[in-house]
Amino acid sequence: MSWSIGNKEELPWPNDENGKSISPAFLTQVYGSPLDTELTLNLLEAYGIPYIYQYPNNGVIGKLIMGQPTSGIEVFVPVTMLEDAQNVLNADIVDEDEPEELDEH
Repeated sequence: MSWSIGNKEELPWPNDENGKSISPAFLTQVYGSPLDTELTLNLLEAYGIPYIYQYPNNGVIGKLIMGQPTSGIEVFVPVTMLEDAQNVLNADIVDEDEPEELDEH
C-alpha cells in the first residue's frame, strides 16, 4: 500500500500531551472520479482537519495507467477529529442565497 500525506495547506498532524502523533482513524473510502476525491479532501481542509490517504490494492498502478485508482482511496483523520470529519462529510449543503422555506402547520 502507498500512503500519502494530504493537505495542500500543510495542516499539521496533531500530537497528544506526550508529543506523540495521534493515531489515524479510517474515515471513508472514496470511489469515482478524481473530482470526487478532490471534493472530499478539500472539504476536510476547509474545516482544518488534517488527513492522510492511501491507495489500497495497488491503486497507485491504476492511477498511473488509467489516471485514477480503480479501488478508490482510503482517507484517515486523527482519531480525535473523527466525529468532526464525519459530520463535515455528512452535512447537507445549503445554498445561502436561497430563502428558507417556512414550515406552516
